[in-house]
Order: sequence, then structure tokens, then C-alpha cells
Amino acid sequence: MTTISFEYRAVDDAGKKRRGFAQAASKADAIRKVTAMGLTPVTVRASNAARRLNRSRSSALRAKDLAAFTYQLGVLISARIPLGEGLVSIVQQEKPGLLREIVTDIAQRVDAGETLASAMGAHRDQLGDVYVETIRAAETSGTLSKVLDHLSGMLERGQETTRQVWTALMYPLAVVTVLVLAVFFLIGFVVPKFARMFAQRGADLPVITKSLMAFGTSLQSYWWLYLIAALAAGFAARALWQTPRTRYQIDRVLHKVPVLKTIITGLAISRFARVLGITLASGLGLIECLTMAGRSSGRPILQRDVDRMVEQVRVGGRLTEVLGKCAYLTAFAKRMLTAGEQSAELSRMCDVVANHYERETSHATKNIGTLIEPVLIVGIAGVVLVIALAIFMPMWDMLKLVG
Repeated sequence: MTTISFEYRAVDDAGKKRRGFAQAASKADAIRKVTAMGLTPVTVRASNAARRLNRSRSSALRAKDLAAFTYQLGVLISARIPLGEGLVSIVQQEKPGLLREIVTDIAQRVDAGETLASAMGAHRDQLGDVYVETIRAAETSGTLSKVLDHLSGMLERGQETTRQVWTALMYPLAVVTVLVLAVFFLIGFVVPKFARMFAQRGADLPVITKSLMAFGTSLQSYWWLYLIAALAAGFAARALWQTPRTRYQIDRVLHKVPVLKTIITGLAISRFARVLGITLASGLGLIECLTMAGRSSGRPILQRDVDRMVEQVRVGGRLTEVLGKCAYLTAFAKRMLTAGEQSAELSRMCDVVANHYERETSHATKNIGTLIEPVLIVGIAGVVLVIALAIFMPMWDMLKLVG
């Protein structure tokens, strides 16, 4: 059950005023806990951080902020600063926002006697299962500083990869956006005017002109209907993407696109290997590590393969044996992971695999703009040709009549 932080003011048996924080699922539960400490509660209310967090439960925590927090916490723990003091110092330096409220609540929970993993578990929706469970295992095994360093590095590399992808796609997206707006303007305003002018002069309009004219007229009169249809299509696509079966089918289609396949596969394998290595280093069991790594890959196809691997390992199969049945992983990844298990250095080999595919993905991402440009040129030329024919074909007919 999720608990939140309650701030209380009470008096003890000697009549001395006391104040502090209690972690409870409800106000009534918090009052019982305060009473159990031998205090008489005066006021019990949800802390400011807890109230703000309840209002922002659905908000997403940016990976950039989480990476910065993870790095700072790892540095403070490496410097042997007490956990409570370290969390408070991070809160003092953090700007107002969701991260500050989360860290404030975690600090209050730790100060009240909870473990770091337990305090973070109350914010599983923002931090993620992989993050929380990795911290839990690292805290138990005494490798918290090392694992936090690995986690911050993974988050930072993920942010860098995302930035590279968006940078590479910025130009194509800008071109497509301008092209779509220009086409709608030409079809909605320019083509109908030319078509009406040609019709008034007795020109026989070709099919392409009549079609674009009809579309442009409907666009002028029922633009709101097109807008509603576009929004409905967007919501429907989002709903379908959230359906596991549909998402799996879409993922299969995406993996058949030549350039996109390289980037998607590289990202998935690097993330799978990175999470597998970090969770193994934190002390989790192989089955749990595989499950979390597959889930964190973000690719339904790989996750399904990993689920099969987990079932085989659960009944006694070795990782070396089940890797061969994972169709998603490349031969290089399988060889390196197999060598890592045989040499008892699986965690280190996971890092090698992750680094390799992160480099490959980075190179492919930088070249994506060059590969998309020819497709854009062909698409733009095709659109311009259709509109030009719709305007100039009637004009040529009129010139023949005049001649």
C-alpha cells in the first residue's frame, strides 16, 4: 500500500511540544502511529511535499532530472556523507518542481527510518520499476555507490541518444511540416480559384483538377470536420499503441524498415544489455535481471523473446543455452554474453555489448538525415508535379482552343 508523509504536532507525557513526520497510508493511520509513540497528537496533516505530490502523481519525471539526481546522490554517498544529510542538500540545491518534491518526500521518509529503496518505492510511477528494484538490490548488497554511478551513466547516455535522434530528425520534420501546410494552402485556396476560372472559360477540366478542386472546396467548407478526424485518428493511434497485441504488430512493421531497423535494434540491445549489467552488479538474481532488462528495452519483440528465455532459465536452463533461441539478439551480442557467463564476468560483458551498440546507433543516427533527404526530394517532387498538372493541364487546353 502506498504511504505518504504526514507532519504532526504533539505533546508528550511531560507536556513538552514535539513535532515530526510519520509515514502512513491515511490520516487515521498516522494518528495511530503518533499515539503509539506515546504522544498526544495536536495536529496531523499531510506534509506540503506530500500534498503537492498527490496533485502531480500523473506528471512525468524528466530523464535529465533523474540522471542529475542519481549522479549527485552517488557522489554524496561516495563521499561518505550520511544519506539523510545528502538528500537534504540535494533538496536545497534543486529548483522548485516535481523532482524537488519527490526528493523532499524521500528525505522525510528516510529521516523517519525507512530504507532508501522503500522511500523510493512510493514514487515507483515516476522512477520506474527498474530504478527502484536496482536500488533495493544495491542497498542490500552494499554496492549502492557503484550502482548509482552506473544508473546515472545509463540515464545520461539515453538522454544523449534521444537528443541525437531528435537533432537528426529536426530537418526532415521541419520540411514535412512546411510541405503539408503549403499543400493544404494550394489545394484549399489556389487550385479552386484556377479551376473556377478555367470552367468559366469553357475549358474541359481533367480528372486530377476536378478531384483537387472538390477536395479544396470541402476543405474550405468543412475544415473543422477534417480537424476532428485528425484528432480522432491521433487518439485512436495512441490507444492502439497502448494495446500489447497491436503494439507488437506495429513493432514488427517498424523492424522491416531498413534504416529504422538498425537504429531501433541497436537502441533495444544496448538498453537490454545495460540494464542487465547494472542489475547483475547490484546483486539481483539472473531471472529477475532478465525480466527487468527485457521490460526496459521498450521493444515488444525483444521482450517476448526474453520472456521465453526467462521460462527456460526458470526450469533449469543455462543462459548460454537459451541465448541461441533469442532471435532478436545479434550473433555478436550472443557471443559476448556467452563468453561473459563462461568467464564469470557477465556484468562486464554486458557493458561491452551496450557500449558497442550505443556507438553503432550513434553513427546510424548521425547519418539518418542524409538517408531521408532523397525520400523527401522524391516526395516533394511528386506533390509539386500533381498540383502543377492540375493547374497547367487546363491551361494547355485553353491555349489549344485559342490557337
